[in-house]
Amino acid sequence: MGVAHRGRKSKGSKAERDLIHMFWAKGFAAMRAAGSGSTQHPSPDVIAGDGKRFFAFEVKSSKERTKYVAKHEINQLDLFANSFGARPFVAIKFDNEKWYFLRLTDLEVTKKSYVITLGLARKKGLVFEEIIGEYKQRRLR
Repeated sequence: MGVAHRGRKSKGSKAERDLIHMFWAKGFAAMRAAGSGSTQHPSPDVIAGDGKRFFAFEVKSSKERTKYVAKHEINQLDLFANSFGARPFVAIKFDNEKWYFLRLTDLEVTKKSYVITLGLARKKGLVFEEIIGEYKQRRLR
C-alpha cells in the first residue's frame, strides 16, 4: 500500500471514528463495519441506531471541494440498507466544514461515479442534528 493511499485510509478511518463518537454522545449505538469495502457482501462504513431509527453510512472526507464516490459503493450501501431496514446516507466531512448527510437520491451522477460538491452538500445535505431528529432546518429551495 502506497504512502498516499495509507494517508487517505487513515483520514477516512478517523472520520468514521469521529462520526461514531457523535452518535454515541447522542444516545445512539454506532459502529464501524469491519471489512467495509473488502467483503463480497454489502457492507456500509458505519451503522447507527437508537432502537427506533437505523442508519447506514458510506463515510467520506475530503480536503477538496469535490468528492467522487464509486457507483458500486453507493449500490452496495443501498442494498445493505434495504436489507437491514436502515436509511442510507453518504456522510461527508469537507475540511473546515461540518458533517453533511446526503440522501442517495440527492447525489449527482456522472458516467463513472457519483459526485458530491461542497455546494451540493450545503444545499441538499442534512446536518447532524437533523439526522438524529433534534431539529429541522428551514431551507430555501
